[in-house]
Amino acid sequence: MGETEEERTSQAGQLFENFIQATTCKGTLQAFSVLCRQLELNPSDHRGFYSSLKTAVTFWKAKGLWGKLDKRAGHKEYSKGRACADTRCLIIGGGPCGFRTAIELALLGAKVVVIEKRDTFSRNNVLHLWPYTIHDLRNLGAKKFYGKFCAGSIDHISIRQLQLMLLKIALIVGVEVHVNVEFVKLLEPPEDQSTDGQGWRAEIRPADNPVSDYEFDVIIGADGRRSTLDGFRRKEFRGKLAIAITANFVNRNTTAEAKVEEISGVAFIFNQKFFLELKEETGIDLENIVYYKDNTHYFVMTAKKQSLLDKGVIINDYIETERLLAFDNVNQEALLSYAREAADFGTNYQLPSLDYAINHYGQPDVAMFDFTCMYASENAALVREKSHRQLLVALVGDSLLEPFWPMGTGCARGFLAAFDTAWMIKGWAQGKEPLDLLSERESIYRLLPQTTAENISKNFEQYTIDPATRYPNLNSSCVRPHQVRHLFISGEQDLSSLERSGQTRRSVSISRRESEVRPGRLLLWCQNQTQDYRGVNVTDLNTSWRSGLALCALIHRQRPELIDFDSLNEADCAKNNQLAFDVAEREFGIQPVTTGKEMDAERGPDKLIMVLYLSKFYEMFHKSTQSVTGLPKEIDANNGDCSSKTANSLYNSINHARKRIPKLDKKLEESDVNRKRKKASSHHEELMSCQTAPPAGEREEQKENKVRSMATQLLARFEENAPSCALRRQVSVRKEFSASLGGSDTCVFCQKRVYIMERLSAEGFFFHRECFRCHICGCSLRLGAHTFDSQQGTFYCKMHFSQRKTSTRHRRGEIQDGGIRSSSITISNHTSTDGTRGQPSVCFKFPMLQALIG
Repeated sequence: MGETEEERTSQAGQLFENFIQATTCKGTLQAFSVLCRQLELNPSDHRGFYSSLKTAVTFWKAKGLWGKLDKRAGHKEYSKGRACADTRCLIIGGGPCGFRTAIELALLGAKVVVIEKRDTFSRNNVLHLWPYTIHDLRNLGAKKFYGKFCAGSIDHISIRQLQLMLLKIALIVGVEVHVNVEFVKLLEPPEDQSTDGQGWRAEIRPADNPVSDYEFDVIIGADGRRSTLDGFRRKEFRGKLAIAITANFVNRNTTAEAKVEEISGVAFIFNQKFFLELKEETGIDLENIVYYKDNTHYFVMTAKKQSLLDKGVIINDYIETERLLAFDNVNQEALLSYAREAADFGTNYQLPSLDYAINHYGQPDVAMFDFTCMYASENAALVREKSHRQLLVALVGDSLLEPFWPMGTGCARGFLAAFDTAWMIKGWAQGKEPLDLLSERESIYRLLPQTTAENISKNFEQYTIDPATRYPNLNSSCVRPHQVRHLFISGEQDLSSLERSGQTRRSVSISRRESEVRPGRLLLWCQNQTQDYRGVNVTDLNTSWRSGLALCALIHRQRPELIDFDSLNEADCAKNNQLAFDVAEREFGIQPVTTGKEMDAERGPDKLIMVLYLSKFYEMFHKSTQSVTGLPKEIDANNGDCSSKTANSLYNSINHARKRIPKLDKKLEESDVNRKRKKASSHHEELMSCQTAPPAGEREEQKENKVRSMATQLLARFEENAPSCALRRQVSVRKEFSASLGGSDTCVFCQKRVYIMERLSAEGFFFHRECFRCHICGCSLRLGAHTFDSQQGTFYCKMHFSQRKTSTRHRRGEIQDGGIRSSSITISNHTSTDGTRGQPSVCFKFPMLQALIG
């Protein structure tokens, strides 16, 4: 009998070893199926599967893994696997963040199902791992599955290898995984049923998969930036044009290859000699380059557009990024040669061969893409209620916050969001009120874009799903319940009517004022407003506006007395456009985004700029009767003026660095002078002046929900939460600068107009690139390499700031001796003036980002 038991133990050990060593997704699932069948284990028993597997597999390698998983499962937050015992969760997407979320929910005791539309893990690209991420994966037994995991100083892993590792851990803790299954949409509970009736389900393909019959309490989107879940609006962060190239070459694991040093990240501003030599020798002009050695030799670099044009990689130069990098505008052979040359030079020609690895399309694994704009969901979660049944919906991973690859934020912030989501679901399972739950989740989500490897807690051993163990000085109540009412969606709206396309996903409870106009609706409105005008035929949102007649017609439709349309010359494009810009600014407070001459340029107006500009007219006039009757504004001064101010304030919320301005004690008179004064007021103050404005809580909610989608927004967002914010808020109290200094249309240096597409921003001020110079020596400054005297309002190069700093310290010491404490000097690391009350100061360190966004 003893021999039989020994054979059984040996067989179990071998089956488990086959499962551990599987190298593909299909192979892993097949080995797991054989393991369960031979050991007579029931994988659908999510509560008891892990303990049954642990009892059946007792050989030494497995025991080491059980010890690590038991330690994790012992966290008090899991309540011994009973915290979410009756909660059923569906996770859409089998990426690293989807599986990491699934593992946490399984440890909480939930029934977890993961669906993935592919059955292969083929992404060779390599992820940079923060120290806490390495610690977290090691504690889950990463080295048991992948012996080379982060050995020595290695701090990266291929996406494919990470997915495979997390899939195996998820299966071990009882997660049910289905591949070749695609999510289509949510299916609402039937109407007129009791609380015991059918709940929320998912429509999937193929329809005969067992998951189509499952009911869920929680659904989590982890399927990347093109999330299939409705109800989540997305913000766009846009910066200077940045074209990335990724390339994977075959790693044959030879001794010669092992000797080649990795490049953990080098940017032009830190090693100019390297990049100048690269350009001189090969003609390749890069901003930065990274090389990691994993299953492949992985390179990622940021190439300058002109270099790509000169080398024939990009065939034609277009303003629109989509056309510029379209497949038919890229010479694939030239791209392969470009990436190979850069990789060869970057490794000092030490790699014996540079043969491209093959991707899942059967093509050489090289790609060129634009990361000029990145996306983030405006909210992390919402609750739907229908027929007495509630459903918690959440996002994690790239669906929630798209990463910026030079910072290595994807996996790190993705895992943090997975823990935060698990914490929210625990509260959901324990009966926490939906609005309280959502407000806490949104408060925590606000920290995520600010999180860096430096400002999270360093005590990794204490990390749990409780956010307080990970975020120092956490304020989990900075968002109040009344601010998330729009995220509790109850009612009879048909889910099939919700739009899924485009960059903005709407929550069904968002009011019209909060929503952002869709380009299709904007185009239709413009066509209706400009029809029957001579020489005007609006067919799109860029080229149709070049002559300026369409803009003049749009204004003439609203206020005929402002423009003599019949006198306009169609051939004088610059004059027509400038007339429209000037009138719109003077009469409606809509500031121009470019000049008449720029509109008349050969390339024509940019579509993004025109959508932004025209949407201001739409917001101002689409509800107004004057758009139909053509009656002048004086007919209803109150309503018209309020509409004008509201639209203008929305526009200013995009263009202005946000300032705290004391409220006026009394309502200003509706005179021309006072109207100009009101233009300089904050968004909040302008809404207060309208008689129809909503309550204070909803005003704040509306302001926070506005999508900022202008071309410099990536930069502005990164500035908003930097550490000198609190200091500058204090400085604003001590010394107020002229309103024009911080205005979006005035350069702080030359006092001339600066347009959105040509401006830079630092310390809450806007300026021309060529005006950004040291106050002493006049040399050109670069963002992130400048210093700022907040008391004097002057910028310096670092050399002259050091001299200034010495004398300032002496003066400050004298002031402190007199009993007054003042911190007047701040060293900027690319910061702005905005901050969030109750949240900790953070410091962004973007050595590579500075090179990318200038």
